[in-house]
Amino acid sequence: MRFVLALLISLFSMVALAQSVPPPALAAKAWVLVDHATGQILAEKDADAHIEPASLTKLMTAYLTFSALKAGTLTSDQVVPVSTKAWRMEGSRMFIEPNKAVTVGELIRGVIVQSGNDACVALAETIAGSEEAFAALMNREAQRLGMKNTSFANSSGLPDPQLYTSARDLSLLASAIVRDFPEFYSLYSLKEYTYNGIKQPNRNRLLYMDETVDGMKTGHTSTAGYCLVSTALRGPRRLISVVLGAESDTVRAQESLKLLNFGFQFYDTVKLYAADEVLSQFRVWKGQENEVAVGFTRDFVLSLPKDAAQKVQVTLESRQPLIAPLEKGQEVGTLKLSIDDKPIGDYPVLALNELKSILKVSGESYKNGQANTHHH
Repeated sequence: MRFVLALLISLFSMVALAQSVPPPALAAKAWVLVDHATGQILAEKDADAHIEPASLTKLMTAYLTFSALKAGTLTSDQVVPVSTKAWRMEGSRMFIEPNKAVTVGELIRGVIVQSGNDACVALAETIAGSEEAFAALMNREAQRLGMKNTSFANSSGLPDPQLYTSARDLSLLASAIVRDFPEFYSLYSLKEYTYNGIKQPNRNRLLYMDETVDGMKTGHTSTAGYCLVSTALRGPRRLISVVLGAESDTVRAQESLKLLNFGFQFYDTVKLYAADEVLSQFRVWKGQENEVAVGFTRDFVLSLPKDAAQKVQVTLESRQPLIAPLEKGQEVGTLKLSIDDKPIGDYPVLALNELKSILKVSGESYKNGQANTHHH
């Protein structure tokens, strides 16, 4: 995990690299484009500004529902009681009723496809007992995912002074849904859903405009404008786009597509090193061997401007002195990358195997030996 975080922190200079092809200017208040595999931001405007998430809030409601399903505290065919509060919700609804049985599986589709505020409240009450308690869970999860500019106040996204987020935070949440719940993620590409005899289309127009788009969520209120979190998979690459505050449904869709196309056209996701590939051997002192193999414990991937992969300059620095014992996965040095002498970032390099200390062979004699040396 530390490696991934370091990866995220060191990518501030990526955007500077792509100066040859400037990112598109969009007709929206704020946006961000992220490479899902690396967490890198390829284009952004006001990515950390506080905005009103509207129905994009439902991404977190779904995330917590998926968590409960995965943990087994909820099951898909479990019947959920519909409270008066849930039934009376305003705005977009799936039209659940207090006297009609509804399952968790139906509710999650009502949240994702129909953006049902009523479905959100029913799930929130089932998972946490009350919507207030659920909002506390939402905030705890947001913190865990590193969403630093986010505060949730309810499960549906109805305006509240304590409800805000940012484009960057929404991209983190979208990425987490794709990464953590591949078994549920396909629900985001459903084009319609019928409940209670009422068929409603998915409001994400990109699902109809581009077959590589397979999610995720629309949002709209008069103050937030039209918002869209979308993601597309082309070949092995997945990009995530967040476009906030567009002036119409059509504009949010076309601007999102513009952003996704930019990322796919002008960037590549490059695997520079495979997991456990040996980059070098570092000198180690006081170990049973005097060298340790170093590299990364997972594939090392980066988003780079097209054709820049050949130009990447690599410097490998060892932490000195390296003294045994070393654990597998321990940070032992730094990989510094640059292109045309402009730094891209520094990444921690890890020991690929454990290395025992030579002094551990016999604890007793070591202690005595140490005691003796002090007398000299």
